[in-house]
Amino acid sequence: MLTVPLIDGSYKTASNSACWLSSQLPSVSFYSRAFAIVFKAARMAKQDILTDGDWALSSLNTLRALEACGTQIEIAGMEHVTASHEPCVFIGNHMSTLETFVLPTLIAPYRPVTFVIKQSLVDYPIFKHIMRSRNPVIVGRDNPREDLKTVLQQGCERLAQGTSVVVFPQTTRTTEFDPEQFNSIGIKLAKKAGVPIIPLALKTDAWGNGQRIKEFGPIDPDKTVHFEFGAPIDAQGNSRQIQEQLVQFIQEHLKNWTA
Repeated sequence: MLTVPLIDGSYKTASNSACWLSSQLPSVSFYSRAFAIVFKAARMAKQDILTDGDWALSSLNTLRALEACGTQIEIAGMEHVTASHEPCVFIGNHMSTLETFVLPTLIAPYRPVTFVIKQSLVDYPIFKHIMRSRNPVIVGRDNPREDLKTVLQQGCERLAQGTSVVVFPQTTRTTEFDPEQFNSIGIKLAKKAGVPIIPLALKTDAWGNGQRIKEFGPIDPDKTVHFEFGAPIDAQGNSRQIQEQLVQFIQEHLKNWTA
């Protein structure tokens, strides 16, 4: 299964190889490639032939499309992803649409994975076929109590089947990380399922939010994309301390990346 070439658990875009036209029109360049990738994956999903490998490859192609328009991507801590094939809960901040597209190529080659996602994403034209094919945990975002019940029930089912779960505890995507909006639903899931937590910090504001359609905003190649995975955390520890550890991990990396 193809994925990004790693050196000591890290990856960095080799050089800015964007052509002149792509550098002048990065959004046009990226979306012209991305839509073709999505349409192909959606067609395969609709035919029920989209495998985990196909999903990871379409994700890798999206990453390459970002690089082709001049976006620099830096990934670290992949040794924590590749060290084991056992299921876990990935818990991270949520900044843009980019992480939903790129994370599959970072995780799926090493362990089956799915996401906790909101209902609107499985109703979205074209994308719905891909998202539904990944057997995600679907929440409504309107009733926190029902969402917790759904995540604990369906999340434990996925984990028992050997599929890791990515949880973004924030209520919505935002470029500003607010610990008050970062709930402990992922910790509760990992604790109930008896699996470890892998922290995830990311900075993906190179893919902006759109004014009319939030998922399709401008691409800004002047902003470097960052992903960093942390060492696994035993979910059976003190929940408050784990929450503080996750928040600190994210805040420290965001501070370093924006310095």
